[in-house]
Amino acid sequence: MNTIKISVGSTKMIAHRGLSGLETENTCAAFVAAGNRSYFGIETDIHRTGDGNFILLHDNNTARVGCDNIQVEESSYDSLRSLRLCDKDGKKGRADLHLPSLEEYIAICRSYEKVCVLELKSDFTEDEIKAILARIEAMKWLEHVIFISFRYENLQKVRKYKPLQPCQFLTEEFSEELLARLVKDRFDLDIYYPVLTEKAVKACHERGLKVNCWTVDQKKDAQRLVSWGVDFITSNILEGEETGRL
Repeated sequence: MNTIKISVGSTKMIAHRGLSGLETENTCAAFVAAGNRSYFGIETDIHRTGDGNFILLHDNNTARVGCDNIQVEESSYDSLRSLRLCDKDGKKGRADLHLPSLEEYIAICRSYEKVCVLELKSDFTEDEIKAILARIEAMKWLEHVIFISFRYENLQKVRKYKPLQPCQFLTEEFSEELLARLVKDRFDLDIYYPVLTEKAVKACHERGLKVNCWTVDQKKDAQRLVSWGVDFITSNILEGEETGRL
């Protein structure tokens, strides 16, 4: 199996949780698989751990990817790191499938010259946001990071310390009220694609906002979104035919 190629024009493709259509999501294997292809960016999810560290995982627990139901925010970083995850066939056995650290993810994106699209999952404190920013800045890759979150306050905390940092608000609905708020705070839109319309894309662009949409895995849907001029498409398996280097 390989990616499904599509013509993307100026739209940039984001690998959802790494190349999760081919490798277990949010693993170094998935990030490397995306890095070796033409994706513009690689998306992942970050949680706090019970002992104040950070780990990359989408869910609040490890049941879906690890077969062992461990609560992320109640567990230590070391215990989460020691867990071996399941392969795409639902079986364990690969030593390289584990929950990545923030630094591993940044290092892979930097090595392959990919933009990081980092979803802030937890309700982070200001000190935690500062720590995440500092770790990425120490690796000299912060200028290549887009922060996304369903929690508006997380993005506001990012901007408190980095006023020019790219941020996208994740949502499953669109309204004029939301658009006005995004314009005010200079946040771009990251929206569930079935609720997106060409009119909404135009309204965002007229106000200087970029539009990302998730999670698009069918060619016909992606081709429609490309024709509307969306800036980014986030996908598990679709890959643009054009190169996506920085």
